[in-house]
Amino acid sequence: MTDFLPLFPLKMVVFPGERLNLHIFEPRYKQLIRECDQNGITFGIPAFIDEKVMDFGTEIKLLSIERRGEKGEMDVKTQALQVFKIHEFYRVAPNKLYSGADIERLTDDSTGEKEPNDRILEGLAQLFETLNIKKSVPTNTEHFKTFSIAHHVGFSLEQEYEFLCISNERDRQEYMLTHLERLLPIVRDMEMLRKRALMNGHYKNVIPPQIP
Repeated sequence: MTDFLPLFPLKMVVFPGERLNLHIFEPRYKQLIRECDQNGITFGIPAFIDEKVMDFGTEIKLLSIERRGEKGEMDVKTQALQVFKIHEFYRVAPNKLYSGADIERLTDDSTGEKEPNDRILEGLAQLFETLNIKKSVPTNTEHFKTFSIAHHVGFSLEQEYEFLCISNERDRQEYMLTHLERLLPIVRDMEMLRKRALMNGHYKNVIPPQIP
């Protein structure tokens, strides 16, 4: 079964549960937000990658309009709901300024396992420590969901999109673990090179080896 959903394509991936603040200034999206506010409808943010609207996106609920400008621009707060798949895309929706699509809302198995979560969060802590990033790491591994940290593990935009398309938590855990296991040695090597580069040009107190 498909439903029509107004679309707001962006060059980013939005994950379920995420809160997103948007500045609205284009006429087509001012129209969209007004209709969401007046009629209580939702809209979708599909990723825009390689100059095209991708097939998967995330349904978005308008939470509040925080500010309205003199020219109709708005600052809004939103909440990401669930992933959808586009079946038919309309560059301009009928009688509207914005685009839209016939979409299918996808079911998601959000049941993960504790042991992979422990390893994921340990890897994330190592990543933050190596890069000297001052961010807290979630501690509740039983109820933790991988979507909640997907913007913080060093995914590229394309990897974030691939991650969004995975429809169950156990496969997302495996994807994230594999990524961290590959990324951490690279980050450690790059950080070592950075530190060496910072030492260049400084006087060094070194002890020469004893050559027999």
